[in-house]
Amino acid sequence: MPGQSIVLIDAFAFRPFAGNPAGVCLLPRATSAEWMQSVATEMNQAETAFLVRRDDGDFDLRWFTPVSEVELCGHATLASAHHLWDSGALPSGETARFHTLSGVLTATQQADGWIELDFPTEVAVPAPAPESLVDALGATPLFIGNNRMDYLIELEDEETVRNLQPDLRTIASWDARALIVTARSHGHTEAGLTADFISRCFGPALGINEDPVTGSAHCALAPYWAERLGKAELVAYQASKRGGWLRVRHNGDRVLLRGKAITTLEGTLKQRT
Repeated sequence: MPGQSIVLIDAFAFRPFAGNPAGVCLLPRATSAEWMQSVATEMNQAETAFLVRRDDGDFDLRWFTPVSEVELCGHATLASAHHLWDSGALPSGETARFHTLSGVLTATQQADGWIELDFPTEVAVPAPAPESLVDALGATPLFIGNNRMDYLIELEDEETVRNLQPDLRTIASWDARALIVTARSHGHTEAGLTADFISRCFGPALGINEDPVTGSAHCALAPYWAERLGKAELVAYQASKRGGWLRVRHNGDRVLLRGKAITTLEGTLKQRT
């Protein structure tokens, strides 16, 4: 009997081997969290997504890092939607609806080739600094906030964000999924886009020292920069080594995230569910 297919997709990328790679596995039926975690550990990507079609035509979607399940992931959702349309599992142009630990999320194909995700807003409110923050960053923050998942830190300028070499062991000890650092962009451009702000995201507690591009982090970044820059629609660049681009719109209790995705690898898991 054939094994279980799995693909690797670069999300929030204009070209192969950029953006954030995610494993995507479309399962014939629900399976155990232990098996999914084992696959995600084997894949060793920031996230591996597991999809199961529901009787109503929607999909159950779960995300696993190499060490744990997470409640929200943008790039693996983008990759999942791309795979459904690319493989023919979902007709082109049909909205993808995902049932997740963060509620129902949707993805739609746009006329310009981008994919739009509809995600919950995750506003970061001012918060006390976690222990040893300045020492861990090597920089003084302009803003410190958190939401139910992450710390959000604004730094002085783009160069400080790009050159940051934080103490990952200290960050892993904080009571948070990840640390998001951000600053206004001085006009970083690529492929006709000019960034309004840049960011980086560190999640050592999840086995992800630095996430290449973090869609869910922009659920906090979008409302943060929309308020400070006085505009609802923004262009974002995540300044990791791989780098990635998003177009974001803050819309009340929802954030719309747009990105592109490219399939780079197709394979088969010999050990099936």
